[in-house]
Parts: sequence; C-alpha cells; structure tokens
Amino acid sequence: MSELNATATSRIAEVTRNTRETRITVRINLDGTGQSKLHTGIGFFDHMLDQIARHGLIDLDIHCEGDLHIDGHHTVEDVGITLGLAVAKAVGDKAGLTRYGHSYVPLDEALSRVVIDLSGRPGLHMDVSFTAGSIGAFDTQLTFEFFQGFVNHALATVHIDNLKGHNAHHQAETMFKAFGRALRMATTPDPRSAGVIPSTKGSL
Repeated sequence: MSELNATATSRIAEVTRNTRETRITVRINLDGTGQSKLHTGIGFFDHMLDQIARHGLIDLDIHCEGDLHIDGHHTVEDVGITLGLAVAKAVGDKAGLTRYGHSYVPLDEALSRVVIDLSGRPGLHMDVSFTAGSIGAFDTQLTFEFFQGFVNHALATVHIDNLKGHNAHHQAETMFKAFGRALRMATTPDPRSAGVIPSTKGSL
C-alpha cells in the first residue's frame, strides 16, 4: 500500500510517495536552470539523475530512503514512478507544449538516441545491450525499470536506443543525457500553439 501526496503550481510540482519499500519526495521545476539535489543512496544513479536535470534544464530535488539492504531495484523503479508523477503534474493538460522531443547524445565511443511523446499513453521501447552487469553499485538492468516506472506514470511514450558503445558507464550516460534533452524539448512551450492542446483529439 502506498501513500501519495502531489501538488502542482505553474510548471513546478512536488510528489511524495511512501510505501513499505521506499519513501520518496520529488520536487521538479520544468523552467529551471539544471540545479539538482539528489539522494537515493546509489551514487551512480544520482549521477544519472543529475544528467537529466543538467541537460534538461530542470531543477530537480529527489530524496529517497529505500530498502538498499535488499538491493537497488525498489529504489530505482520507485524514483522513476515518482518522477513520472511529478512530470505529469507539472505539464498539466499539456496545452501549448511542443509535445514531442528527441536527442542524439555521444560520449566518446558511445551514442544514444531518445525520442519522447507526451502522448497520454504509456509505452517504453528500449534497444540497449549493456556491456557490463553493473556500474559501481548500480545494476544496469535497473535502467529499464527506471524508465518503465517513468513512462507508466508520466503517461509518455519513450523510445531509447543505444546505437554504439563499449563502456557501460558511457552507454548509460548517453541515454540519460539524451533523455534529459528530449524531455526538455517535449515540455518546452510552443509559441505558435499557445493554449492549444497539441493533438487533433483535443486532449492528451
């Protein structure tokens, strides 16, 4: 059973989600400058969340107390869920947004592509083969769990492709950087569509 509290003002949102496995608070400002305060207990995961903030120009404050004595699964997945909820609150009805975003990001030998649609329909499609099972204390399998949690609760369609890469750290970093930049594009107001829902259906 989870306890959830969410508030949104303009493009700023705060969500607290508490379960028997994790206690998480996420604060997000989509019109920020890329500042972050991160504490998940998993150093490399904090590093990846910082990439989202910095390259998405999103102010991001995440505090998580999770059952790391078991492993990192619940922490990483539940942070994805709570971040997704916060983004959904911050974008509101999505009127005037660009809606779609994409980015290619290289890091040395690695190259990743991320495409986002704030569609109102959750969907994750990842084509990633990590060259290592872990990066520090971070299990690379949990990358999928983070993004799956995000899309299910942000109600977004996300395609993530690692096109090249031999170093697992580089692979992951290009994905998270590209995700941040694609999210920034998708959530940017479109001055030519101010107040208009970016869909022929009239709602997202």
